[in-house]
Amino acid sequence: MDERDIRLLKAIADLETGSPEKLHEETDIPVSTIHYRLNNLREAGIIENDLYDIDVEEVGLGVTVLVEILADYSGSHHDFEEKILDVEGVTQAYFTMGETDFIVVAHLSGREMVERLITDFETIEEVQRTNSTFVISTLRDSHRVLQNYSLETLLDELLDDEA
Repeated sequence: MDERDIRLLKAIADLETGSPEKLHEETDIPVSTIHYRLNNLREAGIIENDLYDIDVEEVGLGVTVLVEILADYSGSHHDFEEKILDVEGVTQAYFTMGETDFIVVAHLSGREMVERLITDFETIEEVQRTNSTFVISTLRDSHRVLQNYSLETLLDELLDDEA
């Protein structure tokens, strides 16, 4: 990636759009160049999709629960993780180091769904214990990681060094 790619990715994150015209207004990169670079970034796997973001609270899934899972499983964690991913409502799941084996995030509609989620985890034979945390308010929930960095930091950290 070069400086233009990084500027383009930062603008996409900040503006929350892939509109070449809006990206041109933000970066002064010509629209034709933006089209070309967006295609290259997609082919390289850096840009994964063009999905619309959905406000889960507006949809009715505004209760966020974080669940730590402590498990006792034999074999690879890969054999066990599918059971976790099959639980309805799990939107994010992480295999972790330390005392906790897995952390999952679920967006639910209310108390009944929270109870069903925990019950579903408890019925998995390998699950020894869960520890659930109810999110009172969301301070930041961004899938646009680049929004949380300044352009200067991104350029310093990600720009390919020319030797």
